[in-house]
Amino acid sequence: MSKYLKQLISDDLKQRLDGVSDLLVVDIAGLEANKNVELRKKLREKNIQLLVVKNSLARRATEGTALAPAFEGVEGSAAVVWGAEDIVSLAKEVTKFIDDKAFEKFAPKGGVMGGSKLAADDVKKISKWPSRAEQLSILVGQILSPGATLSAQLLGPGAKLGSQIKKKSEGEES
Repeated sequence: MSKYLKQLISDDLKQRLDGVSDLLVVDIAGLEANKNVELRKKLREKNIQLLVVKNSLARRATEGTALAPAFEGVEGSAAVVWGAEDIVSLAKEVTKFIDDKAFEKFAPKGGVMGGSKLAADDVKKISKWPSRAEQLSILVGQILSPGATLSAQLLGPGAKLGSQIKKKSEGEES
């Protein structure tokens, strides 16, 4: 491959990864063509993109960026996966295919999250974290909980007093 062609490919890859801060490197070697198409379709439905890359060209394209650590020490065939709502959702989708017998050749190799290199084991650990939506719901619950408790404590005695006054007034009318 000529230097000019390598430069064109790495420029294209750089353009595709522009704005991407988190990605995972996976291995899809040995996956049958029909399973590969099926995998890509399932990932596309979740707004996840998969691109098979040559390691040296990927290193060249990500050199000097936060994505560079993802390709350090990667050997053999590799594909890059990015997208989804956040890195946790991406890791959850990727690890879901590991257990599927139809995609047994599919395996995570690592990746990068916030400029930090991830190993294959780290991807599995991250997939167990709560996603962004789950984290927001937990946070909202923690914020609203003291207010709900305070409201109940303030309204409880007033409601009890109101019901006692109502019973007393109903008793006197009879």
